[in-house]
Amino acid sequence: MTKDREGQEAELPLRERKKRATRQRISDVATGLFLTGGFDEVTVAEVARAADVSAMTVFNYFPRKEDLFLDRIPQAIELFTQAVRERGPGQSPLAALRGLALGLLDQRHPLSAVDDDFPAFWRIVLASPALRARAREGVEDLEHALARTFAGTGSGFADPELAAALTVAAYRSVYATTARRLLAGEPAAALADDHGARVDAAFDALERALG
Repeated sequence: MTKDREGQEAELPLRERKKRATRQRISDVATGLFLTGGFDEVTVAEVARAADVSAMTVFNYFPRKEDLFLDRIPQAIELFTQAVRERGPGQSPLAALRGLALGLLDQRHPLSAVDDDFPAFWRIVLASPALRARAREGVEDLEHALARTFAGTGSGFADPELAAALTVAAYRSVYATTARRLLAGEPAAALADDHGARVDAAFDALERALG
């Protein structure tokens, strides 16, 4: 968690902070179980017992089992749309998103893909058709949310839906390339500079394509 995000959390009402802490604890417990036991083999009831909550509580926070493991989808949507909504005066949406992507890399945030823990996570995803399907849905959810944000914030794009689709596809391409190289055994430290260069190249291409 970044310092800015820690500050935002501290400003939340106590009840909301407790809810977020409970959600994170359930997700952390579930991730540990899935990594050791396999996603399809571990049940929601087992997650609930390990987290010392009821199965109903688990589903209150995570409507689907897949969301226990792919719990960063809502955060990705929040970060990308917030970057556009809260961009500085005179800053373009693409410049704001480029800054976000490079900032995620600097933090070695899971959404940047540059982390040596990454391969274990994605091997679980690749082994589960249900998780792969949910990951694809998450990309679509991000694209739709970004299109709505472009349309509602005076982005200047003639076609916000096209702009969102191209932006998400460009970032996904950079992310997927880094993921494949990590899964092939390359260390994250050796990939960081190249990942950053590919982020810049992707946004340079978007600037040319979208003006």
